[in-house]
Amino acid sequence: LDAIPDLILEVSLDGTFHDYRAPRAAERYPAADFFLGHTAATALQAEAAFALLTALRQASQSGHSDGQEIFIDEKGGRRWFDISVSRKQDGPANDLRFIVLARDCSQRKQAETELRVVAKAFDSQLGMAITDVDQLVLRINQAFTDITGFTEADALGKTLSFLNSERHEAVFFDDMLSAVHSTGAWRGEIWNRRKSGQVFPSQCTMTAVRDDDGALTHYINSVTDITQIKATEEEINKLAFYDPLTSLPNRRMLLDRLRQAMAESNRSGGIGALQFIDLDNFKTLNDTLGHDMGDLLLQQVGQRLRECMRVGDTVARLGGDEFVVMLKELSPDVLNAAEQAEIVGEKILTSIGLPYRLAGLEYQITPSIGITHFRGFDATIDDLLKQADLAMYQAKAMGRNSMQFFDPSMQSVVTARVALEADIRQGIAKGQFVLYFQPQVRGDGSTNGAEVLVRWPHPVRGMVPPHEFIGLAEDTGLILPLGNWVMETACHQLKLWASNSKTERLTLAVNVSARQFRQQDFVSYVLDLIQYTGANPQRLKLELTESMLVKDVEDTIAKMTALKAQGIGFSLDDFGTGYSSLSYLKRLPLDQLKIDQSFVRDLMTDPNDAAIAKTVITLGHSLGLNVIAEGVETAEQRGFLAEQGCDAYQGYLFGRPMPIEELERLLSTGAPRSHSLM
Repeated sequence: LDAIPDLILEVSLDGTFHDYRAPRAAERYPAADFFLGHTAATALQAEAAFALLTALRQASQSGHSDGQEIFIDEKGGRRWFDISVSRKQDGPANDLRFIVLARDCSQRKQAETELRVVAKAFDSQLGMAITDVDQLVLRINQAFTDITGFTEADALGKTLSFLNSERHEAVFFDDMLSAVHSTGAWRGEIWNRRKSGQVFPSQCTMTAVRDDDGALTHYINSVTDITQIKATEEEINKLAFYDPLTSLPNRRMLLDRLRQAMAESNRSGGIGALQFIDLDNFKTLNDTLGHDMGDLLLQQVGQRLRECMRVGDTVARLGGDEFVVMLKELSPDVLNAAEQAEIVGEKILTSIGLPYRLAGLEYQITPSIGITHFRGFDATIDDLLKQADLAMYQAKAMGRNSMQFFDPSMQSVVTARVALEADIRQGIAKGQFVLYFQPQVRGDGSTNGAEVLVRWPHPVRGMVPPHEFIGLAEDTGLILPLGNWVMETACHQLKLWASNSKTERLTLAVNVSARQFRQQDFVSYVLDLIQYTGANPQRLKLELTESMLVKDVEDTIAKMTALKAQGIGFSLDDFGTGYSSLSYLKRLPLDQLKIDQSFVRDLMTDPNDAAIAKTVITLGHSLGLNVIAEGVETAEQRGFLAEQGCDAYQGYLFGRPMPIEELERLLSTGAPRSHSLM
């Protein structure tokens, strides 16, 4: 009996306990006085007592009973026992006794309870997938199929990679698995893919299951579709940070991004700018056409402002007809930053000033813009907004449809630029610009032509250097009328030279700006001008820069080919400083390469410049092109270039830029008169 691991009880049919014997490990069982002197009804809970009495009745009829369970509630919790009941054969018929063997089954009952909980959870609305140590799917629940569309037939025996949306790098999943192995579980958000191909956001967990020895046996994976949660979060975020009318960032988001931009500026030293924009006479629109029309206009203004922004900049609506543009990471130089901010401001003025269609009506409105700049945390956010607002009111005071800088130094740059632009415009109208000519000579020293250079002897400013007005003319579009005047004047000069035997074979090289060349009618314009002036097209050479040829190579080749067919020549100016690619350089119908003066200047002292000049000459000749060097100032430079086979030269050694009268005197006498370095 001592070897039996069960509690042994002797019980009569009415449930009275008569004897008690516990195995050696008696601490696992209740003491004897728990039973002796008691009945099932007094010692046990009603449910347990009923189970024991049932087993006794069965045993009284059949002699034996198995399968019943009883429990005993103790301080440490409920303990369960399997009971086996046998009728004693040696007792009197009127006093039946039974031997009850009670074996502790608490651990099994606990496991069964846990399994029921797991089963309940497995069949919940949470998508579940159980995988083995190789992450092959062993089982999925119905919720997994409902969420992903994949059935057991699709999933069993495969890894969960069929859910991969390809929105996460491989390292994401490596880190996830590392977390599971180190901590036992991972939880996070994953973009998964349904069987239909639809990608959806999900909340996922992955838990490692280990046996009693700590060995990994399974992984439990869960997935929850959080599409609606994300949509709700996005809607809440939109309401909190975006203007509902225009969908532009609101004041709260503007301030947040401004703080970030100021922090970036503090680290990098770059300058940022705020532009406060107010629509002129917007109240009139609301009063005359109604607020619905006003809202429609504000939506269109918001869209136009978006289109004016650079990547990384912010446009926000503060309310009413007030908008703010934040430009970040402008140049660290205050003057360059001012010009960059002005360019964006000009773009906004132009865009907003274009007509609007409001429910079939055409309406026009203009903005007033106030601009201030910031570097790091030199000023507070409130101060910056006040400065930009003040500058905006200054713009209104100046007559509206304009912009004003709050910072005096930036304002002076803009004022000077505006004044210079106005002077250029007036100079073109009044014929203030003149052409100078710099000789181009052959290897034997004879002049074979000249480059046309525009000069501006301003009546008040004096001789304005080209670098001060050419770039501005290009930015503002004034290079078109100015460039057309240069081209027309050069063609007239060629026509005049054609009647003189000393000049009839000379060529004129005319610089063509990127804006000019990109005009759709450029080819027809040049050909019409040739016909109108009577100039010999074979004496006209157009100089193009490398950088302007990179954009739309096919269009470039088509235009050059059309003009080349009429006898017009092409020279690639400033060769070596741009973006030339031999793959398309050989496709261009060029006649000449021009070595940039930056390589010629230090030719005799810098081996790199010497090597570049030599390479350009060799490359040009290999492509069948004539090569000319500009900026030649010394006999030593000319000698070196001649030794390398350079075909032509241009520079102060042969003549500075000069008026036409000076050039023609040089051609007839060979003695140029000293002239300005301009």
